[in-house]
Amino acid sequence: MTEGTTGTKAGARMDAAPRLPVDRLLDDPGTRIIVCCGAGGVGKTTTAAALGVRAAERGRKVVVLTIDPARRLAQSMGIDSLDNTPRRVKGVGGADGGELHAMMLDMKRTFDEIVEGHTDAERAEAILANPFYQSLSAGFAGTQEYMAMEKLGQLRARDDWDLIVVDTPPSRSALDFLDAPKRLGSFLDGKFIRVLMAPAKVGGRAGMKFLNVGMSLMTGTLSKLMGASLLKDVQTFVAAMDTMFGGFRTRADATFRLLQAPGTAFLVVAAPEPDALREAAYFVQRLAAEDMPLAGLVLNRVHGSGADQLSAERALAAAENLEEGGIVDQESGNAGLRDSAAEADGAGADAADAGADASVDASTDADVDADVDEITAGLLRLHAERMQVIAREQRTRDRFTSLHPEVAVAEVAALPGDVHDLAGLRAIGERLAAGVPAGA
Repeated sequence: MTEGTTGTKAGARMDAAPRLPVDRLLDDPGTRIIVCCGAGGVGKTTTAAALGVRAAERGRKVVVLTIDPARRLAQSMGIDSLDNTPRRVKGVGGADGGELHAMMLDMKRTFDEIVEGHTDAERAEAILANPFYQSLSAGFAGTQEYMAMEKLGQLRARDDWDLIVVDTPPSRSALDFLDAPKRLGSFLDGKFIRVLMAPAKVGGRAGMKFLNVGMSLMTGTLSKLMGASLLKDVQTFVAAMDTMFGGFRTRADATFRLLQAPGTAFLVVAAPEPDALREAAYFVQRLAAEDMPLAGLVLNRVHGSGADQLSAERALAAAENLEEGGIVDQESGNAGLRDSAAEADGAGADAADAGADASVDASTDADVDADVDEITAGLLRLHAERMQVIAREQRTRDRFTSLHPEVAVAEVAALPGDVHDLAGLRAIGERLAAGVPAGA
């Protein structure tokens, strides 16, 4: 296949890839969780919001959980701000009682809720005021992903919604989203924490004596690395959370099993670009390795053309002809004007004034024709560029499909601007359901 040509209709879905039945997925009462995952900047938030709107208007009671730091979801849904509590989206719903709620993960608030819900008030106050806890809850590596899974578990346990749509963190790798909850759970329940907890379990001065005698080398090294003040904060934090540590790993494991359950569906979101589809292929492989139920691939920002019968090569050739003085055949234009002028010159003296007027008109018409030719040539070159983009995207999609022919695909046409309202989300939902770009 040469540059600028396609073997299929421009923007059409690949014959080898089955179409992703989005509406069937949304309508299935057995689908309780949809997880939108993928690399950053490919439209996960917009996809999650559009799915939520469409599902609600088809009768589902939906909550969309977003972890996107850009906070565009609130703007597109007409909500001033999202927070850690699901809020009803006005203007969205169906005749069958569908509703849409939306929320944005507050990582620290979710961690605080875990502390407050699993310990007494006095100990919770001590933990929340601890400097090490404040740092851990605000930005420790993996905390965002862990708390996203905690919040998902909380929403699912409440059973207030029959569909939860999750917009995952903008991770650089599939490993971040799937592994971070396990890593943080392992850290909070690991040997390092248990060692730090040992002195507190012994208690008081005896505990500190045990620490100084039995682990002086280790704590000396930790003091140099962490600082004596930070080490003390960590030990105080560990002592206060002693009764909670086992629960972190337990909940992480439970949520991981929830993601593997039949009621969960993963949608990998990507753009028709080499890097994004390489990341999507990695997600597909990792989900399969973890026995996660993959529903399919959403391919955003796919380019198409309503004039795909005109190839890039033909468009460029036509543009060059126009720019080089009208080599292409023309039924009217300069040739016709020259004929008219010749006839006017042979008409005799009685037509002299008319010939002069015709000459002025011909000059004006020639200028107009030149402007039209220039504009037309520019449009032809733009069309050629679009056809070349379509061809590149097609080849990129074909490479993904050749590696994963079993993955169902829904394609969404590239839009001229960002989606910023419910009408835009509905349009995205319609294109998701159609599975191919508009005009394809």
